[in-house]
Amino acid sequence: MKPDRRQTRPFQELDSLWHAMQGRWTMNFSPVATGLAFSDWLLHLANSPGSQAALWSGLFGLTTEALSERVRPRVREPGEGQGRSVCRFDDPLWSEEPFLSYRVLYEKGCLWWEHYATDVPGMKPRHKVFISFLGRQMLELFSPCNHLLTNPELLRVTGEEGGANLVRGWVNLAGDLMRLGGAPVPETDPQYKVGRNLAVTQGKVIYRNRLMELIQYSPSTEEVCENPVLIIPAWIMKYYILDLSAHNSMVKYLVDQGHTVFMVSWKNPGYEARDTGLEDYIELGVMEAVEKVEEVVPEQKVHAVGYCLGGTILAIAASAMARDGDDRLKSLTMLAAQTDFTEAGELMLFIGHAQLSFLEDIIRFQGYLDTGQMAGAFQLLRSYDLIWGKWVNRYLKGEQEFRNDLMTWNADATRMPSRMHSRYLRDLFLNNDFFEGRFRVKGRPVVVSDIHVPVFIVAPEKDHVSPWTSVYKFHLSSDARSVTFVLTKGGHNAGIVSEPGHEGRSYRIATAHEGQSYVPPGHWYHDAPVKEGSWWVDWQKWLLGSSGKKVTPPVMGCFSGEGDGCLAPGEYVFGK
Repeated sequence: MKPDRRQTRPFQELDSLWHAMQGRWTMNFSPVATGLAFSDWLLHLANSPGSQAALWSGLFGLTTEALSERVRPRVREPGEGQGRSVCRFDDPLWSEEPFLSYRVLYEKGCLWWEHYATDVPGMKPRHKVFISFLGRQMLELFSPCNHLLTNPELLRVTGEEGGANLVRGWVNLAGDLMRLGGAPVPETDPQYKVGRNLAVTQGKVIYRNRLMELIQYSPSTEEVCENPVLIIPAWIMKYYILDLSAHNSMVKYLVDQGHTVFMVSWKNPGYEARDTGLEDYIELGVMEAVEKVEEVVPEQKVHAVGYCLGGTILAIAASAMARDGDDRLKSLTMLAAQTDFTEAGELMLFIGHAQLSFLEDIIRFQGYLDTGQMAGAFQLLRSYDLIWGKWVNRYLKGEQEFRNDLMTWNADATRMPSRMHSRYLRDLFLNNDFFEGRFRVKGRPVVVSDIHVPVFIVAPEKDHVSPWTSVYKFHLSSDARSVTFVLTKGGHNAGIVSEPGHEGRSYRIATAHEGQSYVPPGHWYHDAPVKEGSWWVDWQKWLLGSSGKKVTPPVMGCFSGEGDGCLAPGEYVFGK
């Protein structure tokens, strides 16, 4: 006789409650997932005498090198050194004792861990990467840069200011802790604010449903291209990453080039949206937006653009449309968006079976993945920039945090509904269902190879969220008319917000046409020439090549119901 699930459910709820309580103290890391990785490493190391010998031999050799460097200090060449800490040891005092010893021992410790301690045959690849990651976090904790008594720059600043920097730092820390606890501590007026100098491109919300607002931007040219542009941003963050300040707004750039631009602005979900699924975002987000754009600009196909997770969902929607014979898309542009997740970078550290089950229990009670819960993972991936750098500058140097427009946007995080988040991580990240043809929309599978319109893909070279080699794998299953691939300088956000005139920007670009043989990413990188400047220019030329003739701008959309008459940036963007 099968057990009655109704009898076991209270015990399952107890497990979920226990895991949710644990998550508050473990930064949402599953202790089981961590224990499995650690035991895998420890057991294989214990059963590998050769690896043990290499471990101690490496420690002895690097210690000898450290002692040699300490007694023969020298000026290092730019970029020389180990780990991610080179840029933090630029002060000349790091070449003097005792700080030279601190620095050298730390660098050799990082090298030993990366090259000897985690190189144990037989471990699962995921566990090996996870152990390496945990070791880096521990080593960062003991970095001499992060502590007052071992950092010569901090000691000098403290001496020059008579400790005033530490007083300011304590004030900053007290204020941050009070805000974290929910106390109404006033902050200084931010330099950047949505609606004041962020997201200020003129437009109007022409449609609203329970998941998104659709913004139509006002034309700035007398004539516009026939085919409109529809942008689908990620709903992990607010849409205005693509409409920042006037000088680096992608939306304004497109409008000024004569395009009719529409933008989806997602609603920040609360507990009431806990049962909202991935297919809801496809239907009420992408599909409904395409329908409204078609009503504003009838009989004209749409250039669809998707950023990050918005690009992944757009690719799924485009596959479903192609499967059903829906030819309303003119082209597809994907910005830092993956369709294959087998090489999704260090984010995979947080998406194993044990970790995902633990995370699902955490968010089951609150109905969504909170902003702080997502931020913790991203902060650990860039621990120096987002954790220790802030500790040193804000709390030890006593500096006020300066935020530019991109940093202001980055701090304006959103939530993810629990049901959608679970299916996104399980079906796409963990099982890779979309790329392998198992993901279903309206009960039938969708596949990338059904997309035949021209595709333009942009991948930032230093993207820790969507590694460019993972984004490049779109080529493996593509049957598109052409695929233009751009590898741009920068990270996940800065590589996309790369406006003309931005100093130091460069990119590689090449187009693969239908019928051409596959080129591996390493060969592509070697063969594609480097171009200076912004990739926006080449993308604009690519859009113009299939945007029809210039016509009188269409009238602003005006749909009955909610959203009618609300000016951009709309209301959903302010949802907290």
